[in-house]
Amino acid sequence: MFTLPQLLEEDVTEINAALRDLVSKSESLNALVIDKGGFLVTNQGHWDDFDSTTVAALSAGSYAANGEIANLIGEKSFSHIYQQGETHSLLVSNIDENVLLCVIFKGMTGVGAVKYYATTAVQRIAEQLKKAGARDPESGLDLSVLNMADTGPLFPRKTG
Repeated sequence: MFTLPQLLEEDVTEINAALRDLVSKSESLNALVIDKGGFLVTNQGHWDDFDSTTVAALSAGSYAANGEIANLIGEKSFSHIYQQGETHSLLVSNIDENVLLCVIFKGMTGVGAVKYYATTAVQRIAEQLKKAGARDPESGLDLSVLNMADTGPLFPRKTG
């Protein structure tokens, strides 16, 4: 099962543009696109002093746990989870069946404003992922089975 379509430079450029717009308009510190397995796809922002790989993994885990809570209380799912802190807060939003948006913002920023701008980013990113998937529906990436010590199969050389 593929968790992501094969992404080209144009896909990543559009996704990054959506993230930059979100960060700028919501005055967030960073925005990450992650797959639901916890792998970081891309991120944009002004705050580089954190471990984005670990934040991605833990955010995906938290979203999955909240999904199970939703099931227990009779909800199909939660489309967002929000973690409020004194200095920093986090909003995780569902993009599609395989991908999440994680936004880190200052604790004094209202979650409503971040959620408002995140909705537009989610739509843009989902649309770009659909375009990428439509190019070659039979191929894609399952990041959970990648061997990062041997990335050769991920980046094959063109022949001819």
